[in-house]
Amino acid sequence: MNNLQEEIAKNLLDIHAVFLNPQAPFTWASGIKSPIYCDNRITMSYPSVRKKISKGLAKIITDQYPEVEVIAGTATAGIPHAAWVSELLNLPMVYIRSKPKDHGKGNQIEGKITSGQKIVVIEDLISTGGSVLEACQAAEKEGAIVLGVVAIFSYELPKGVENFAKAGLPLTVLTNYSTLIQTALKQEYINEAELSLLKDWKDDPENWQK
Repeated sequence: MNNLQEEIAKNLLDIHAVFLNPQAPFTWASGIKSPIYCDNRITMSYPSVRKKISKGLAKIITDQYPEVEVIAGTATAGIPHAAWVSELLNLPMVYIRSKPKDHGKGNQIEGKITSGQKIVVIEDLISTGGSVLEACQAAEKEGAIVLGVVAIFSYELPKGVENFAKAGLPLTVLTNYSTLIQTALKQEYINEAELSLLKDWKDDPENWQK
């Protein structure tokens, strides 16, 4: 883990954007029992944290995708981060809905992209990657060239890794599950027994504690 990964992980824990509770797991919308709940929307309320995140995302994009022409955010959680990053990089921004609007022009993408433009998509959180990859497909239907996806945090779930590999799209994150749980141990948010439970979940979330 690098210093920024650990620093962002600590920030997320400190502001309670991430909750770890292996003894009383949360239930996700998919029905999966999870010892972690992450809500990166909370970062909007902490200027110092959101600035660090924006600068980190902007650096990834500058280093890895210098040819980028448009920054895209996923609706809704990726929108503010895409706005801050596009401002830092002085680039146009769009955002992508999960599905087209059912009224007006029926837009799925708000803002202007043209065929052949190179874009990077920003997401706040990666679990299986399904929603952000659908957003990428929507952009490609409009003729955009999606260079890659950048995000604040990834659960590192095997299904997510598989889905990005199938899509042939690179994913880069500021911090990840492995870094977060090690940081949580170091900061005494959890103990060694809880760390073991948390590691087991990442390897097989669907059958964890069954």
